[in-house]
Amino acid sequence: MVKTSDISGFYKLNITQRREIVKEFAGLTDKDLEVLGDVNDSITNIADKMIENVIGTTRIPLGIAVNFLINGKDYLIPMAIEEPSVVAAASNAAKLARIRGGFTATSTDPIMIGQIQVLDVKDPYAKKVEILKHKIELLQIANEQDPVLNRFGGGAKDIIVRVINSIRGSMLVIHLLVDTRDAMGANAVNTMCEALTEKIAQITSGRVGLRIISNLAVYRLCRAKATFDKEALGGEDVVDKILDAYAFADADIFRCATHNKGIMNGVTALMLATCNDTRAVEAGAHAYAALNGEYKPLTRWEKDSEGNLVGSIELPMAVGLVGGATKAHPIAQLAIKILNVKTANELGEVAASLGLAQNFAAIRALATEGIQKGHMRLHARNIAITAGASEDIVDKVVEELIKIGKIRVDVAEKIIKELQESK
Repeated sequence: MVKTSDISGFYKLNITQRREIVKEFAGLTDKDLEVLGDVNDSITNIADKMIENVIGTTRIPLGIAVNFLINGKDYLIPMAIEEPSVVAAASNAAKLARIRGGFTATSTDPIMIGQIQVLDVKDPYAKKVEILKHKIELLQIANEQDPVLNRFGGGAKDIIVRVINSIRGSMLVIHLLVDTRDAMGANAVNTMCEALTEKIAQITSGRVGLRIISNLAVYRLCRAKATFDKEALGGEDVVDKILDAYAFADADIFRCATHNKGIMNGVTALMLATCNDTRAVEAGAHAYAALNGEYKPLTRWEKDSEGNLVGSIELPMAVGLVGGATKAHPIAQLAIKILNVKTANELGEVAASLGLAQNFAAIRALATEGIQKGHMRLHARNIAITAGASEDIVDKVVEELIKIGKIRVDVAEKIIKELQESK
């Protein structure tokens, strides 16, 4: 039988039937399929309603970052991440931040941008004036699409019109600013934008193209700051080394990419734990880092008058507590319960604080002992398990790997063999 991925009606099949097709196509065994879990598992069944063509779920470690004090409130922060040392690093950073009061965080109103592209407009600047002339009417049409959002104080609030040049000529781009309250807001914003199609086409005599939310949420910002005591860090010399590390990221895009990735280690882990849209938050953060034409760090590091290290962060946080996967997934609901956050803004402020803590931990390690010291012990454990170390010898394998200084699967396999033969 010729294998093909051209499968008609795959989505109509149940999970068991889909698994059988994948098993045959990929040459899997029954043992391979066991890792996907029971087809009757409650989370698997929920997953089958969340996306298409489900065959199971993948499990990512869910850890808890401790020690966080944000705006005077204690938090335990759930983090879903596969990378070793991240949760421990965030927890340690938060402990150091507590010495001088923890994190202070603020946020703006949860305003999202919906974009409406208008093409083939002969006099775009004149039509920009016409659209703004009809602003009240357009906002009314938009708000008719979601009366519930209006009832909670949200809804379409303003319209901004831009004329941009492209490789296909000039375009009129309308930004619909929508307060989405405790929702991420994609569905509400997209619905509003689509509802304005006919009226905008009529006003501009143009052809309406895309109508879609922007993930660069420049009006929906979260900020956090913290002071790290110089003595707790090991003296002002360590503070200066951290500032040197920050200066490197500020001056060099290659370093800056990794600097910001470290921030997102924390932010994305929280987003994944709460089933928020990790891709939207990541895209928004990196676009915001390049908003002024150069890709720059999302954090800022300074020294105060006493010589202490002061860090701050600002980034867009399009997050939600209502609707979507956050409400559908039981683990996400548990994560929200552990966090005890009441609004999407509060969730964003926690995420910003976590991102700042993660960045501090990374650049402190890089500037002092190096990133590998703490990371490699956890990495060695993963390598030992990958090499087949049983539970009773895994610690011995880890110690040998670290002693030898070669954290590799082939080395681990050799150590395992020697330990087994010595029994």
